[in-house]
Amino acid sequence: MNLLKSSRSRSPVSAALLCAVGVVAGCNVVAPPQDDATRYYILSDSAPAAAQGGQSQGGARVGLKAVRLEGYLRRREMVVRTAANEVDFKDYRRWAEPLDAAIGRIVQSRLLASPAVSQVWVEPFPVDQDRDYDVSIEITRCEGAVSPSGNYVASLSASIEVSTSGPNGHVVARRSFSAPDEAWNGTDFDRLAALLSGDAAALGRDVLAGIPAKN
Repeated sequence: MNLLKSSRSRSPVSAALLCAVGVVAGCNVVAPPQDDATRYYILSDSAPAAAQGGQSQGGARVGLKAVRLEGYLRRREMVVRTAANEVDFKDYRRWAEPLDAAIGRIVQSRLLASPAVSQVWVEPFPVDQDRDYDVSIEITRCEGAVSPSGNYVASLSASIEVSTSGPNGHVVARRSFSAPDEAWNGTDFDRLAALLSGDAAALGRDVLAGIPAKN
């Protein structure tokens, strides 16, 4: 009787040990790594490299202030506006560089491509270089959007201010810029980045149009 009782008393302990072994074995099963679904995009500059490097003599000397973005654009996620007051942040579709820096780079190259401009400095400006004009740009939209007709488009708009440089500087031009809507299928974000790149180049040309010719 004692042997039978002893065997029965060990049975729950053995079951517990078997369960513990099973748990440990289960912990050693590691799920296979998953690919990162995030994709990164840039704004590309199509200005000819030779034109970007050239500096004409006698053209305007321009100071390009840091581009300002609307608050909701100050993030790496790409934005799609789905309604007048609703936006969708795409967690897995991101800008590879700050959007303000990318737009500023393209605008600068467009200014340098013009014979009407001899030099472009970006903030912080060198203290030993005189400038004829300073340019301020505020980006109000730079995103994908759903048009009133229900189609997806690329959308970029901005406000531009050109002023004379120096302690007595004054505003010489204020301009509103809106790129024409161009069709986008709502899923090809590389295409959206390409369309917004073209819009940024058009913005640069509009900035140039607001800079008075140097006499």
